[in-house]
Amino acid sequence: MEMKKVNGGSIRAIGYDDKRRALVIELSAGTYEYASVSAEVWRRFSTSASMQSFFRDQIDDVFSKRRIK
Repeated sequence: MEMKKVNGGSIRAIGYDDKRRALVIELSAGTYEYASVSAEVWRRFSTSASMQSFFRDQIDDVFSKRRIK
């Protein structure tokens, strides 16, 4: 999966695997994979003007996650 470097508060890089519907977010505190994330949520997140807010409100407590790094 290709990771895109971003400047979004504690978010350092993001990536998405559309076949697995997996979102990977590299935070300053670790890297996490979120399961069952739709392509629409990925599109809205990756183009959000406030990535940190979108992550907090629409992803972090909504989708199951596991730490991968």
